[in-house]
Amino acid sequence: MKLIRTTGRNARAAAAALAELERRGGAALDSVLPTVQRIVSDVRKQGDRALLRYAAELDGLAMPETGVAALRVTQEEMAAAWKALDPALRDALSTAAAQIRGFAQRQMPASWSDSTTEGLTTGQLVRPLGSVGCYVPSGRHPLPSTLLMTAIPAQVAGVKRIVVVSPKPAQETLAAAHLLGIEEFYRLGGAHSVAALAYGAASLPRVDKIVGPGNLYVTAAKRLVAFDCAIDMLAGPTEIVVTSERGNAAAIASDLVAQAEHDPEALAVFVTTREELARAVMAETRERCRNNAVAREALRRNGVAIVAGSAEEARQITNRLAPEHLTVDAASDLEWVQNAGSVFVGRWSSQPMGDYVSGPNHTLPTGGMARVRGGLSVNDFVKLITVQEYTAEGVKKLGPKTALLAEAEGLSGHAEAIRTRLKRRARG
Repeated sequence: MKLIRTTGRNARAAAAALAELERRGGAALDSVLPTVQRIVSDVRKQGDRALLRYAAELDGLAMPETGVAALRVTQEEMAAAWKALDPALRDALSTAAAQIRGFAQRQMPASWSDSTTEGLTTGQLVRPLGSVGCYVPSGRHPLPSTLLMTAIPAQVAGVKRIVVVSPKPAQETLAAAHLLGIEEFYRLGGAHSVAALAYGAASLPRVDKIVGPGNLYVTAAKRLVAFDCAIDMLAGPTEIVVTSERGNAAAIASDLVAQAEHDPEALAVFVTTREELARAVMAETRERCRNNAVAREALRRNGVAIVAGSAEEARQITNRLAPEHLTVDAASDLEWVQNAGSVFVGRWSSQPMGDYVSGPNHTLPTGGMARVRGGLSVNDFVKLITVQEYTAEGVKKLGPKTALLAEAEGLSGHAEAIRTRLKRRARG
């Protein structure tokens, strides 16, 4: 980890370093875009033929004579994976699923109808999306938790067709799919799976929206198809910020290492006004990642301890970074938090708890996107349809004002549509 002081003779260098951290984001996607464009185009044009080719070439799937049928995971395979799982792990998955489901149910928006003006009733209808595709990574680590985090909110929202794609799915991921009753699961990953979800193929009909994190190729493909198929967000490497004045150095370091082990490009930042605490955290991270090569590399590349000149500056820096995961000292700190994907409060709230069993979603905005949105939620799987109903009295009351506004915009047809009704009402 690098130490940055925002005051003194290094203030200018610190300001430049913080600006660079703020600008983190999608630049790396540009490096893989030509390859991704070719893959997406091939799948869009050739369908199953391209899918089979890329599944063999990129996912390492040995294709038997059954061809595309080999891409789909059977219900029997998922059931067998669940049965083979250690009972304690089955219980842990079930507990996590119940927590996530309960949180999503509390998030669910409601339909409503109200009449605040005589003769006018307005409201909204909440309707689920028709189909979604859930991308579950299966690279460096199997991520059954991501299947739970993406599919359960969709189920709570009432989505009828939920499709899971995952390259070389681990037994734990297949078991999680069985637990949730997933019916469509494909052994596919990378940009070709995103293209199939977005544009469809004979073996895999298209979906309305794609959710879930992935590597650079997956993220670039989501960006590429986003105008043809809805996506949740462009998820980059994991990020953690801990902002603390009185935290325990060992606990802080353990969370920094935990998130850093996701990816060599993960961002790990500690913000404080106390240099002695910053140095203690840095020493703890060095010790704790000694046998964790991925975390060690991430902390070498993107590990930063920032010593701010005041508590107010530390808070401003934190909001400027808009981190995916944020840990603060106490509930009172929530008053100043403006930008964060998910907040963990106090010394007992280890961030990995939120990765698995707390309930809030672990699919969160990265690259500073927490400035404009939160994490994946049940709201990502529904649409709000507004409703308005007038009576004759409502048109009499609001129609003339509406016609005036229409004429001010030069839209005479709009005004005439309203006045037609006003004349009809006058005639009885």
